[in-house]
Amino acid sequence: MAGDQKPPSAGGPGDVPSGAGQGWTALSYLIAGMLVWGFIGWLVDRWLDTGGVATGIGIVLGMAGGVILVIRKLGTPQ
Repeated sequence: MAGDQKPPSAGGPGDVPSGAGQGWTALSYLIAGMLVWGFIGWLVDRWLDTGGVATGIGIVLGMAGGVILVIRKLGTPQ
């Protein structure tokens, strides 16, 4: 009975987080993508004086990239 239990994993680089860890991972990918690509878009706006268009495009691209990362990392259960 007690000897049949598997010890918890030590956590390697290929492990998929479970539960709340998956939620926090997904949220951080989405927010980081928006911030990084939004900042790059803002820099392009400052350089080309486009009035915020590049910032909006950067934020949308960051969200799309974050979704792609979430699907690749957490989308397929093992």
